Amino acid sequence: MGTEINREKVVLKDTEVKPQEEIWNYILGFTHIALVKCAIELGIPDILENRESPITLVDLASEIGCSQSLLHRVMRFLIHYKVFQEKPISETSVGYAKTPLSRLLTRHGKHSMADLVLLTSSSTMLAPWDKLSGWMLGNKDLPFEAAHGKDIWEYSAANPDFSKLFNDGMACEARMLVSAVLESCSQVFEGLTTLVDVGGGNGTALRLIVEACPWIKGINFDLSHVVSMAPTSSGVEHVGGNMFDHVPKADAVFMMKILHNWADEECIAILRRCREAIPQNKGKVIIIDAVLGRDEENEFKGLGLMFDINMMIYTSIGKERNLEEWSHVFHEAGFTRYTIKHIQALQSAIELYP
Repeated sequence: MGTEINREKVVLKDTEVKPQEEIWNYILGFTHIALVKCAIELGIPDILENRESPITLVDLASEIGCSQSLLHRVMRFLIHYKVFQEKPISETSVGYAKTPLSRLLTRHGKHSMADLVLLTSSSTMLAPWDKLSGWMLGNKDLPFEAAHGKDIWEYSAANPDFSKLFNDGMACEARMLVSAVLESCSQVFEGLTTLVDVGGGNGTALRLIVEACPWIKGINFDLSHVVSMAPTSSGVEHVGGNMFDHVPKADAVFMMKILHNWADEECIAILRRCREAIPQNKGKVIIIDAVLGRDEENEFKGLGLMFDINMMIYTSIGKERNLEEWSHVFHEAGFTRYTIKHIQALQSAIELYP
């Protein structure tokens, strides 16, 4: 007699399938950012953006100078996740076309986020994540320092290529946030004749503000090695210095995503310098930063938690704050009142008064 193998059909319950699906998404999660980075480096978003009609696989591969079979597999993945889309060219063929998401990945688009993708997916920014558990278990070296031997600010000062990558990446976010501020609450700039952007990087944010509010004279204030690389911009003066020592005088101080890099003690010290720089009777500090818990149902809640972990990895002492934590910092720095205006972003616009 032959041996009969009993093959039972294995039926998994939803409670078993879902966790398996989720764990594979974690295991292979890096695939998304890696292929988006690859698409940017190959110039695919720009090629599609500059075409009136869809482009075939053959033509796209020819323009890039790469293998058709490899390109097909990469595009199949990115189309599935709606980075690009397929559109019919004829009754028998389809081509690749841009999407609202791919427009954010062009290298020189008005709202491009490409440089920020290239920054966060760089080996320099990925290496510290491997050091997180060791730091939490008591290793004395903080994650970024354990990976690179310096904190992120010292490393940037010593590595001009990374400094440019970092500031270009920050400029991406600056463009998006300034646009949201100007659209939602441009009145925060009314009545100002001078505005100093503390930690303004290459001056992108201030340039956009001055373009929209040409009555304002802008002072872009950052470390000397940062402003030395900033492009000349009409209405904007670049000034080098350290915000812990002093802040240039102006009607108002502007800080976009600066305070979340620092612990409370450092934030209080920075804000005290800002208070010294503005008129005590009518001056103010305009802060663009996240306020966690402002709305538990807010679409940006999960994003805020991710930003908070990023601060832990890259600055170690930085964090995203809730309203109570912000209030403590403002009070200790000597400010008497503040208002919060919501914008179409994770961050809010906070006006702080002496």
